[in-house]
Amino acid sequence: MNIILFGGAFNPVHNEHVAMLRAAAGAIGADKTIVMPTAVSPHKTGQMTASPAARLEMCRIAFGDMAEVSDFEVDKGGASYSYITCDYLKHRYPDDDIYFLMGADMFACFPDWVYPERILKNVKVATCAREGSADLQEAQERFKRSFGEEALCIAHTGAKVSSTRVRTAAAMGADISAYVPAAIEKYIKKSGLYFMPELARAQKLLTEKRAGHTLRVAFMAAENCRRLKVPEKKAVIAAALHDAAKYLKPSDRRLKGFVPPEGVPENVMHQYAGAYLAEHEFGVEDEDVLNAIRYHTSGRAGMSPLEKLIFLADMLEEGRDYDGVERLRALFDEDVDLCLEEALKEQLDYLKRSGKDIYPLTAEAYEFIAGERASRSHDDE
Repeated sequence: MNIILFGGAFNPVHNEHVAMLRAAAGAIGADKTIVMPTAVSPHKTGQMTASPAARLEMCRIAFGDMAEVSDFEVDKGGASYSYITCDYLKHRYPDDDIYFLMGADMFACFPDWVYPERILKNVKVATCAREGSADLQEAQERFKRSFGEEALCIAHTGAKVSSTRVRTAAAMGADISAYVPAAIEKYIKKSGLYFMPELARAQKLLTEKRAGHTLRVAFMAAENCRRLKVPEKKAVIAAALHDAAKYLKPSDRRLKGFVPPEGVPENVMHQYAGAYLAEHEFGVEDEDVLNAIRYHTSGRAGMSPLEKLIFLADMLEEGRDYDGVERLRALFDEDVDLCLEEALKEQLDYLKRSGKDIYPLTAEAYEFIAGERASRSHDDE
């Protein structure tokens, strides 16, 4: 008998989870499929997370007609390690072939898992590509170098959908119907999963176009926050509120008491007003989040990881199409600080070409990051 084990956080289940399992079941000729949500995923700490019970219920709703939904890891509790699960399944089905189905991103880091060789004694690995995800061929080559065998690659390329995007959109009160099955959308809304009412309220201060930009900034921030060791919730809050004051007049009641610094150019003012609004209207107390909003347009010397993330996500979100943006996005994927240096340089060059005044904080930010990187480079020699 061919069995598929499909594990993961499912935080939440989305359309590509369903499509991927369906494609794998057909390709493998599965006699049985087992969907198993984790209790706590060791790879995904820092996320906005629905409870194990909620994630288990979403799996039952989404996969109930095509798979057995197992509560083994949820009932066991604690961090969910796949070598334990695979030991359990092989003991339960000793004479059957078990295929461990995983997405491209998880497959890419499989050699770094706890006891991967032990996992492979009990199961075969199956994976498939996803648009905008890890390079499957490169991951396959690493897998073969590490274990002397190849994983089964399913002929299916998933759309650019992720649980991260669903959580982010749900937190901001944005439409998630394009990402999840209708029954899952209903469950998330009814249960209030991930939703932050202050963020949804802030979006109503924006034009439709600006709200779209803000959502894309939040997507980019959430999808990259782990790289910078920034908690997902902080990244989403800062991104969702970064432009909240963009269209408020100084006389707006919500800005009563706001006193901006002197000499602030008009195009920079909204970052200071936005930080004031986030604190006094939306109840943000985290100074790192407030600073990420306060300096998202100008930058400043000594930016925190969150400040860097919001500054760059604002410049590089997927809706931006100015000359040079693709080069900066490539740099962002390779080296965040190098990307920040180049982005600040590009911003300063643009201001010079346009004959516009350069805000001192931007020049200071460039000098700081360029000097810091030069110092690190010298130390490495």
